[in-house]
Amino acid sequence: MKTNPDYEKDLATIRTIMERSSKFLSLSGLAGILAGIYALVGAAVAYRWIHYPASLFEYRTYSISDPGTRLALTVLALIVLAASLLTALWLSGRKAKKRGERLWNGVSRKIFINFAVPLVTGGLFVLIVFYTGHFGLAAPGCLIFYGLALINISANTFDEVRYLGMCEIVLGLIGAALPGFGLALWAMGFGVLHIVYGVVMYNRYDK
Repeated sequence: MKTNPDYEKDLATIRTIMERSSKFLSLSGLAGILAGIYALVGAAVAYRWIHYPASLFEYRTYSISDPGTRLALTVLALIVLAASLLTALWLSGRKAKKRGERLWNGVSRKIFINFAVPLVTGGLFVLIVFYTGHFGLAAPGCLIFYGLALINISANTFDEVRYLGMCEIVLGLIGAALPGFGLALWAMGFGVLHIVYGVVMYNRYDK
């Protein structure tokens, strides 16, 4: 006859199987930290192009009105995004291999679709407002749609992803009200918050 420890072990096993079938648990905390670092480097370069030597919090539309600067900022944002995604894929794939799981499965496909729809929509929205002269909405738009994308996938991964998404949305709304703080809030959302999130994830799930 089974003892209580045996039943508890069986319940733990069942819980693990259910989580693996409904949640993607191979997200890497280190990927979050590196994504935050990439974002801070990108923000520093953008500050150099847009604001320097003026204050980071000054709203200078004439700097962004230059077609060359707008194109350079677009390319910079794409480089930061590509580096973050490739790093996340590589480190998550390595973590999945250690856990004896496949990176690409039914749950990860669902996450990809749920993440891509708001992210691509937000990317197109940001490009439209950026190239039609509404520069103050570009950074807040990035934060808000990214936050929505995170919340959209949070049911199929760690709860920390939902909290990160909520914080990104709050920063985006603040940025929409205070367009002069757009770059600073963008750096806080994609840089500082990602590093904090990554450290928490690494300490809780990667060690």
